[in-house]
Amino acid sequence: MDYTRRLGLKRWKWWFLVALNITFLLVGQAVATLLGKFYYEQGGNSKWMATLVQSAAFPVLFIPLFVFSSSPFQSSTNTNTINKPSIVTLSLVCTFLGLIIAGDNMMYSVGLLYLPVSTYSLLCGTQLAFNALFSFFINSQKFTALIFNSVAILTLSATLIAVNTDSTEQSGVSNGKYVIGFICTLGASATYSLILSLMQFSFQRVLKTETFSVVLDMQIYTSLVAACASTVGLFASGEWSTLKGEMDGFRNGRVSYVMTLFWTAIAWQICSVGVVGLIFVVCSLFSNVISTMSLPLVPIAAVIIFHEKMNGVMIVAMLMALWGFSSYLYQHYLDDLKQKETTTNEFEALVSSTSCETLVA
Repeated sequence: MDYTRRLGLKRWKWWFLVALNITFLLVGQAVATLLGKFYYEQGGNSKWMATLVQSAAFPVLFIPLFVFSSSPFQSSTNTNTINKPSIVTLSLVCTFLGLIIAGDNMMYSVGLLYLPVSTYSLLCGTQLAFNALFSFFINSQKFTALIFNSVAILTLSATLIAVNTDSTEQSGVSNGKYVIGFICTLGASATYSLILSLMQFSFQRVLKTETFSVVLDMQIYTSLVAACASTVGLFASGEWSTLKGEMDGFRNGRVSYVMTLFWTAIAWQICSVGVVGLIFVVCSLFSNVISTMSLPLVPIAAVIIFHEKMNGVMIVAMLMALWGFSSYLYQHYLDDLKQKETTTNEFEALVSSTSCETLVA
């Protein structure tokens, strides 16, 4: 698909948006994951608070929304209001996605609580395999041999992590909690992939609005719903009553507690803008592939910051995950070459046809 033609953007504008969103995604995801683990390591224990901060900072998105609403990076197509969905439709879409996001954030919080960061990050890499499946059924993405290879390798990588008995010793949790964290992280990865495919489907079939501001609108409203659901969970679970004691007992002090939560929330919103932005300008599968690029970065940072150990099984699992990622990336490269060849052939055919008509005239 020629994305620049679909969005009505000049090629340099499209590449600028792609690069900007990739930066948002990689930096935001890495920082948010490490700060989330730091919260638990320093004495934080509220799973609902860790869930809430993943969506609570959505008001900061009104700043870029205001900037991009009148920026030169807006699409020049589909500026009419004929096909705009109704308020009821928008509300239903955002509420549905927001509730799924809240549940997904909760599963990620549980996984990060019970697993080492390295194990957690490698398991998150399986979201690419899940997204390939969901994109095939929901977004009609093709399923080639290279993508199948990527799915198979990532599945084997997750299996290696599952049978790695040293992981429970490294995390310092019981076998039961380790299994819960493992299942929750896999479930969160699958749910996250489903969310990406549903967002792409919403952009193409429901919202039908080709402007970058719709990306921020989607993120703001879904995050609002997710934050409200997480707040209800925080109070319903009774964890809100433990927050003061948690702040007082935080090893680095109260200020560090507040700043950890604050910057975690900001980092998650930066990451989310990158994720949704890449879905909009490219596709959900590409967005998920880019998110796996932080796969080798976070475990290495965890070894340095949290002094986690990387045994042989974990290293093999990481290499296999990178192999799976590379397989899909190569497929995307082949698709891009094919698209360029098709575009060139169409242009040459058009020029040839024009020349013939000129000679006949």
